[in-house]
Amino acid sequence: MEIRPTTDEDHDVFVDTLHAAFGRFPETPAEDGGGVWWSALEMDRGLLAMTADGRPVGTAAAYSFELTLPGEILAPAAGVSAVGVLPTHRRRGVLSAMMRHQLTALRARGEFLSVLLASEALIYRRFGYGPATYTGRLTVPRHQAALALPRARGRADDPATVPDASSVEVLRRAECGEILEEVYDQYRRTQPGALSRPRRWWAMGAGQPPIAPAPRYVAVHRDAAGVPDGYASYSLEGDTLTVDETIATDDAAMALARFALGHDLVTQVVFKHFPSDHPLRWQLADFNACQASSNTDWLWVRLLDIPRALTSRGWFTDGELILDVDDPFLGEHGRYLLTVRDSKADCVPTDREPDLSLDVSDLGSIYLGGTAPSTLVRAGHIRAHHPGAATLADSLFRAERSPHCLHWF
Repeated sequence: MEIRPTTDEDHDVFVDTLHAAFGRFPETPAEDGGGVWWSALEMDRGLLAMTADGRPVGTAAAYSFELTLPGEILAPAAGVSAVGVLPTHRRRGVLSAMMRHQLTALRARGEFLSVLLASEALIYRRFGYGPATYTGRLTVPRHQAALALPRARGRADDPATVPDASSVEVLRRAECGEILEEVYDQYRRTQPGALSRPRRWWAMGAGQPPIAPAPRYVAVHRDAAGVPDGYASYSLEGDTLTVDETIATDDAAMALARFALGHDLVTQVVFKHFPSDHPLRWQLADFNACQASSNTDWLWVRLLDIPRALTSRGWFTDGELILDVDDPFLGEHGRYLLTVRDSKADCVPTDREPDLSLDVSDLGSIYLGGTAPSTLVRAGHIRAHHPGAATLADSLFRAERSPHCLHWF
């Protein structure tokens, strides 16, 4: 078997092989070639697994993204996707060979972070990826959708008592592509765990709504100066209003939630891809009105260069931690002294006794601050070598706010 990189000439073979691996047929692209998720493939970053007689049996791809790290730091990250093996060639080592080849190639490009959305958790943890952000959906029955009013703080100039000069405008998806692109880009630059959406994705309509050109209404929020600072993409089917995606600051998010919950001819509103700590539940008069469901992992992270990754993110607590990290898939093992001073980190190899021993996949899980190291200690994933190690790690690895990723790829 041969693993080889792809070129533009391999596009159709790649797409056909990938779809066959999942028993599906490719969608019909629009006349301009867009409107399907695979129109954004970067063919110079793909891989094909070939049999000795030249038949393609496996695929893997990578996208070029920026990932927002704690501290509002933008870092390049390879977005692994389009991974599949034909049913006739599974359990023969094809997937492992492609993953090993891909990780080696990413390192050769100088990349130190890789991310993916895992179709099956059991598959990708063994390749060194760990779940790092989480998402869910909230369903609010319309008859329980009353919002609690903000409590005035007793001053004439209090923002709670000043009329809101912002506004919400309803547009069709086709009318506001540039607004969506600009607002999302502003949002992702400050949200830990968020991924960039390259211009190519928007131009080709590659992805899920609101990137895809599927019919949608978009509630665009504008601040007091009339500048767009948030949006909610939504559709109405039967008596259910489903919000695909909400991008907004806290104030705009409240206004957009109020808009959705007040829509006529609706018995329930479903908010997709909500972070677990979203304040909507607290903003409702009935705290139990929200029904949380589909709480699941979303972005998985793998560190390819541990010292570089740890020194690239922002830090909010000073301290020193010795990490003993095992990477069984790549056959590597390292012990690192992580020292944080004044929001900057230094990470060097050491032979000192470790504070924590962990798998590289667990390091990926705690990297963005969305999973507390102490949680993985209690779960038996991480070994703490003294009583204060987990508490110190929790303090060091926290982010300024919970990481969250909305982008599908």
